Amino acid sequence: MNHSASRRAALALVLSAVVAAPLAACGPDPAGPRAVPPSTAATAAATTTTSAPTEPAEPAARPELAAFYRQQPAWKTCGELRCATLTVPMDYRHPEDGRTFTLPLVRSAATDPAGRIGSLVFNPGGPGGSGVAHLKEGGISSFGDRVRARFDIVGFDPRGVAGSRPAVDCGRPEQSAEPDRNVGPDRNAVVPTTEAGRQALLTEADRSAAACAARSGEILPHVGTEDAARDLDVLRAAMGDPKLSYLGWSYGTYLGTVYGELFPQRVRALVLDGAVDPAQDWSERVLRSGVAFRRAVDDYADGCAAVAGRACPAASPAGIRKLVADLYERTARKPLRIDGSTRRVDQNLLHSALTKAMYTPESQWKPLSEALRSANRGNGTALAELAGDTSGSTDDGGDGSGGGGGGDRGEPVPDNSEAVLSAVNCLDIPHPADPQAYWSLLDRARQQSGVFGASTALAELDCRTWPKGGTTPHRVAAAGLPPVLVVGTTGDPATPYEDAQSLAAQLPGGMLLTHKGAGHTAYGRGNACVDGAVDGYLTGLTAVQPGTTC
Repeated sequence: MNHSASRRAALALVLSAVVAAPLAACGPDPAGPRAVPPSTAATAAATTTTSAPTEPAEPAARPELAAFYRQQPAWKTCGELRCATLTVPMDYRHPEDGRTFTLPLVRSAATDPAGRIGSLVFNPGGPGGSGVAHLKEGGISSFGDRVRARFDIVGFDPRGVAGSRPAVDCGRPEQSAEPDRNVGPDRNAVVPTTEAGRQALLTEADRSAAACAARSGEILPHVGTEDAARDLDVLRAAMGDPKLSYLGWSYGTYLGTVYGELFPQRVRALVLDGAVDPAQDWSERVLRSGVAFRRAVDDYADGCAAVAGRACPAASPAGIRKLVADLYERTARKPLRIDGSTRRVDQNLLHSALTKAMYTPESQWKPLSEALRSANRGNGTALAELAGDTSGSTDDGGDGSGGGGGGDRGEPVPDNSEAVLSAVNCLDIPHPADPQAYWSLLDRARQQSGVFGASTALAELDCRTWPKGGTTPHRVAAAGLPPVLVVGTTGDPATPYEDAQSLAAQLPGGMLLTHKGAGHTAYGRGNACVDGAVDGYLTGLTAVQPGTTC
């Protein structure tokens, strides 16, 4: 992998955290339970800019939308599941122009048909996560038995994602990469220390944005979360449900929140796990994300012995912190060897491996510990494997919910989650065009949380020249929305717990369920207390009392 691609692989991971505040992309492992920057409600309240989405109360009554709302998906068997497609307008302002997205759907039927409530639609995170792939790859185990009994579990690929047609296509990083100009002291580092290094990153980001515009320029203005939420309402109608029952992890919480703002009268139940606070602007998200990841690595140092035992790379939390800091220095100066490869583990790959492991403590802290121990002896092979760099491909650090779903056609589809991360992030959240704004934020973030904050700032550079949407940071405006369950994990590295507190406070009747633990998101990770509360709410609309902690 060239240095440009290596850097983009590392930055794609942190971008998923920032946009989720997304790795993707960011929900439970489809194969089973997984261990999947401080804000407060007061901070959110201080955000005075408002731009909540607006939509007629009955969009199905619009003649130009009626045909979309009357769809009856043609379900076909695909393994143990049922698959179909849904057609939605590309531009909801002009749905009559003939341009559409075709979205793959997948459904797991309720195991107790006699007690069936309806459909439970979910989004696994990202943006860029494929609900189709998640369910096809075993993600049904993310849902409790009571939920599986009473609901058809329905996954979909949002517009532009994976099996969507059309899909966002920015090409592979190496297809647009020129010879790496980021040489000298910045060559192997996540964060540039020279003006030449900064300019190289800016050039790379602008080239990436230009490549996406060249390949997908027609659809980029139409892949934002507002339009995806409108698709969600078309899907609700196509499933025959008068009201939506929905579960979103990470970025999926933002999609659910926007749906609640657009269609409060159409909500039966919303579970928002790993919350995104819509009141934050781009710089607040960067700063808070950096602090959260730094805090998560501190939690790893403190909790390593309990999870990894003898595998811990040092005998004490202080020793682990020192070893990690030393490895960051070493890999920037002299990358580590990878067995059987001419490539090396530079600071970018170290950073990618370390931050990815923060999402899944119970499954990844022990492998991370062994990899750090090996790296301290000069061998980076295990770190490269953790970073997903064993075959030269990039990885966004997501949740395994990228490509792989083929709707009712069955063919594999490419994972475009990295491109979608940028496309949705840049469209949803206003970003400045002046490069100096990014360098100023980079310096602030580095002061607050070191490389973790600085890397999140750099991940935003793509948005400088991408298409802009019409939304701005705002407090939730959803009069008439029924009680919503927000789940927050105290040690979440990607969507900080404070954001769950803030979102719950903004929602009418918002209920906060606190999970005391590490890792990203809580439902479906094997905590019986969390799973029981979520299942009770979804199946019986059972309220979660204030202060409930698992």
